[in-house]
Amino acid sequence: MNFRIDVECTPEEARAFLGLPDVKPLQASMMKELEERMRKAMAAMDPEQVMKLWAPGGIEGWEQMQKLFWSQFGATLRQNAERK
Repeated sequence: MNFRIDVECTPEEARAFLGLPDVKPLQASMMKELEERMRKAMAAMDPEQVMKLWAPGGIEGWEQMQKLFWSQFGATLRQNAERK
């Protein structure tokens, strides 16, 4: 035997009916705190600092990555040439 009950209510009404706490004030205060922290963090970051975070080592890091790429590319070419 199956039966189904459909109840139309808002989330707030359902929360109150089930006796769950209203978390809107807590959520609002947490979002305000998060927004303040994000604003402080963004104000502290200038473009140079962002680039340092994204590309550790600066130009040297890019050069190392390029050398690694070319060494792998060369090794693959040598292996393919040896197979033929």
